[in-house]
Amino acid sequence: MSVVVAIESPLQDDVRVLIEALNAVLMPLSPPEYCFAMTVEEMARPDTQVFVGRDGPGNAVACGALRIHNGGIGEVKRMFTVPEARGMRAGAAVLAAIEVRANEQGLGVLMLETGPRADLPSAHRLYERSGFTPRGAFLDYPDSPYSEFYEKALAQRSEKELLS
Repeated sequence: MSVVVAIESPLQDDVRVLIEALNAVLMPLSPPEYCFAMTVEEMARPDTQVFVGRDGPGNAVACGALRIHNGGIGEVKRMFTVPEARGMRAGAAVLAAIEVRANEQGLGVLMLETGPRADLPSAHRLYERSGFTPRGAFLDYPDSPYSEFYEKALAQRSEKELLS
């Protein structure tokens, strides 16, 4: 079954449920001062676009967000795939859609913060397979054992190239 990704409002009930599931997985992994989650209300701000992956019946099965910062920086936030949809490449589809949008907006780089590889090995595999490389802390993130950071330089490429 394929996943269709679109930019949607995070304020929908099924997207809220998806974010609650994401928080249930991620929040226990770090002390509160090292949790950098965005609420759905924060995700609805003008500087952020939310990408929702839906399966054939239209269920929200994956999500991610693109937050725009000054200096041509796009930050990938709130990446998650429900366990039932893992293996469907839903996360890869969401991440590819984020990259397409970042390219359309003329951003020069995508960056992200995630938990340690030992806690989130599939997330690290996804980012590395998608061309992200490790880097140090960025923006106002502290350097800590609870975070790892990635970046990907963007070249202006066509949507067809990015999604293939």
